Amino acid sequence: MKGRVLIVDDEPAMCELVHAGITPLGYEVAWELDAGSALARLASAEFDVVLTDLRMQGMSGVELCAEVAEHRPGLPVVVLTAFGSLDAAVDAIRAGAYDFVSKPIELDALELVIARAVEHRRLSQELHMLRRRARETPTAPGIVGDSVAMRRVLELIPRVASADVPVLVTGETGTGKELVARAVHGASAGPEGPFVPVNCAAIPAALLESELFGHVKGAFTDARRARQGLFAQARGGTLFLDEVGEIGLELQPKLLRALQERRVRPVGSDTEVEISCRILAATNRDLRRAAEQGSFRSDLYYRLAVIRVRLPPLRTRAGDILLLAQRFIDDAVSRSGRGVTGMTTPVARALLAYDWPGNVRELENCVERAVALTLHDRLVLDDLPEEIRLRPAPEDRMGDDDPGRLASLAEVSRRHVLKVLDAVDGNKSLAAQILGVDRRTLYRKLERLEGPDRRSLD
Repeated sequence: MKGRVLIVDDEPAMCELVHAGITPLGYEVAWELDAGSALARLASAEFDVVLTDLRMQGMSGVELCAEVAEHRPGLPVVVLTAFGSLDAAVDAIRAGAYDFVSKPIELDALELVIARAVEHRRLSQELHMLRRRARETPTAPGIVGDSVAMRRVLELIPRVASADVPVLVTGETGTGKELVARAVHGASAGPEGPFVPVNCAAIPAALLESELFGHVKGAFTDARRARQGLFAQARGGTLFLDEVGEIGLELQPKLLRALQERRVRPVGSDTEVEISCRILAATNRDLRRAAEQGSFRSDLYYRLAVIRVRLPPLRTRAGDILLLAQRFIDDAVSRSGRGVTGMTTPVARALLAYDWPGNVRELENCVERAVALTLHDRLVLDDLPEEIRLRPAPEDRMGDDDPGRLASLAEVSRRHVLKVLDAVDGNKSLAAQILGVDRRTLYRKLERLEGPDRRSLD
């Protein structure tokens, strides 16, 4: 069953005609002869779309739209309007109708509108669920993910936190390595201590030793006073060495000694200082391979990676993309006060089709930009950056050289026709114009491509 449709029309013949037209297409159909009975039916049963006439005795179709919009938000209402009654259709849209179909009804047009309305309904339900899940307190603060790979990471965090040994978090840039490190710190036995992060790639090699271990007054030209290093500042808490793979070979032996002996020697000092902090490190490099190639000490690698937490790239977490996107929408709205509630179906498809080389950070920036620029209550395709908006879906990409995976000409034609229809929101006149054919030719092409028995309802 494709969905459940409720027809509302005070003419039984029209109800029967529409029922006979759309039932063979896979829809479960019921009808009521007045708006009051329809509202009572909606109170006791679930439907995916309401199809209503505009002019009825008693409550009008416009009033029914307003009632449904108020009491059943998310349930799309499609109105049937006589040819030329555009003003009435606009009134219905303003009252909350999803779309309208002109009489005499063409089954092709009606089926397309109903299919899109049902998809809209289901996406609304999914996004409602995503908003609820996104607001639930996650296993680790700030980390959102329901994929198998992320559930493993979330399950590992409290176990890692209970073991006072160095932890190496690995993953591509933008996958959330610092979030995991903060979650481990927060779940550890002494979270009241400070979390001290340092980006080892952002500090010049000549200054990194002093930054980590501290220095005494006069140790070098600009050392006008003694300075405590980050190891000492993290006492009782966690020192997070981000981009640890960028530490030079000359400093690596000193870092190894600090990890093994739990002591550091400030630059210019003759004495060592005891340290008492947990060490977490992160890298987007393959340190094992770097150790094999001689650019990173193997003994330091094994000392840092007593426990290793691998973060998967976002492109392998398709089930998390929309969940993360909805969380970022909610976060951006809470900061900006914009009235954005979610995303449209084309946006969801585009987000799922993109590879996200910048991972979660790129997705967050994309959503924040879209929320800031949108003129709608839900993100639309034009709100997305061009590289994401114009990215073809995986099944439409033509770069595959495997003959077994290449599409036939008919399949490519079918995909293109359906993509054009989707891009113009089902407007067949505009789609036919883009495709360079007349509307009747487009109907015949759809009949050949999809095969259903298509007729017109007069």
